[in-house]
Amino acid sequence: MKRGKVYLVGAGPGDPKLITVKGLEALLKSDAIVYDRLASPRLLSYARPGTEKIYVGKLPDRHTMKQEEINQLLVDLALQGKTVTRLKGGDPSVFGRVGEEADLLVQHEVEYEIVPGITSAIAVPAYAGIPVTHREFNTSFTVVTGHEKPEKLDSTINWEKVSTASDTLIFLMGVAKIGYISEQLIKHGRSPSTPVALIRWGTRPEQETLSGTLEDIAEKVAKAEFKPPAVIIVGEVVRLRERLKWIEKKPLFGRRILVTRSREQASELSQQIYDLGGEPVEVPLIRMEPLRHPDDQQRIQETLNQLEQYDWIIFTSVNGVDYFFNSLQDNHIDIRKLGKAKIAAVGPKTAEHLFRKGLIVQQIPERYQQEGVFEQVMKEAVRGQKVLLPRSEIARKWLPEQLKAKGFEVTELDLYRNVLRSDDAEEMIQLLEHREIDTISFASSSTVKHFVELLRLHQKDPILLTKGADIACIGPITAKTAEECGLKVNILAPEATIESMVQAIISHYRKE
Repeated sequence: MKRGKVYLVGAGPGDPKLITVKGLEALLKSDAIVYDRLASPRLLSYARPGTEKIYVGKLPDRHTMKQEEINQLLVDLALQGKTVTRLKGGDPSVFGRVGEEADLLVQHEVEYEIVPGITSAIAVPAYAGIPVTHREFNTSFTVVTGHEKPEKLDSTINWEKVSTASDTLIFLMGVAKIGYISEQLIKHGRSPSTPVALIRWGTRPEQETLSGTLEDIAEKVAKAEFKPPAVIIVGEVVRLRERLKWIEKKPLFGRRILVTRSREQASELSQQIYDLGGEPVEVPLIRMEPLRHPDDQQRIQETLNQLEQYDWIIFTSVNGVDYFFNSLQDNHIDIRKLGKAKIAAVGPKTAEHLFRKGLIVQQIPERYQQEGVFEQVMKEAVRGQKVLLPRSEIARKWLPEQLKAKGFEVTELDLYRNVLRSDDAEEMIQLLEHREIDTISFASSSTVKHFVELLRLHQKDPILLTKGADIACIGPITAKTAEECGLKVNILAPEATIESMVQAIISHYRKE
């Protein structure tokens, strides 16, 4: 059997977007991913379907797998012919034991590559507003491991030289030894008033910074019950923090927000959350798929072949636009058959999507829902006209019923269905159980229904599991569905748009 290949990849310090392009490419082509505690679980979503995911993380008091076992695991997977990514927090060559893993691969003649990552030694202080160098304060910095017992620290660190060798000292994983570290630095020449900062879970929503001096930092750590993992930075550059801290000023800093939209639609909401300092957790609960049954295909084809007879075509979603145009292409139908039809859209996003397809919406309704588009159409439509509604098979019936009641001839053209997705259910449930989700966002009624259905399939109580998390809905229809399912909605967008929902979330937390 042909031997596989191992990529020893640095995942960066926590923010999933800090992975390198080369590291991401390795993830995308892997058959197996071996990951640890400090690598962001968000990165696993880039894996191909069917990729084996093996957790080998280490906690301060226990190890899931010993380092020697991890080394052998990489060899075994590669000898099975698999492409393997060993995903490690930070940079694999900075106290990441990559040398030991690579050495065993060499012994077994397994091909490998080391893909550097952004080390937490630099990135974590930067996210706290502390550059590790500044021309007014220092010209050098030293990175030291603090994750050893005091007697081992003494045998591996020459405190007399390290204490004053560099203007800035960075200790990785030394929270439990902070008292001893401070004591040794003072003993060997550092001023007791030297600024110190500890940054816990840097670059993540849980990021927390504790500042002090060598003289009082141990007492502050004990009083605050400050826990690892954290980066310790010692030196005058710490004084820059109050002036330069930046991510903590973002309105959604520290907030982890569940995005339940379909994978294709999640990016817009996720990007806005990320840009505002929050962490989006994408757990798509719906997947769109076309109706493929022969009877459905025949009905769609017959309807589209008579497009020229319609006076109005009303689009109530971006998905409806996409599936409508896909169906035109699949059935080789000329768009010019739409010649006489007026085009209506439920809101600006749908109208913008239509514009990219070459169709212009006359007017956008004031309310971005079926009720609003109905009011808009009624200003121009004439009783007896023919109306086409390209839509999902589970779309609300309110609009066609109201049009029919007003004397219009309505054709509901079901083009696609919303199917429940459950790929990332376990991760979502775990985050909810640990109260690590601040906000659950719903951009449609179908995402609400699928969310509740998925939790019940896993024998979980949706009401109990969402306790402590805020529920944000894109509009009153979605909010009504959530409330009917027993969920308490406390964030409601004034307009049915992603932008409006994001602003409603920001306003809610500002009030808090």
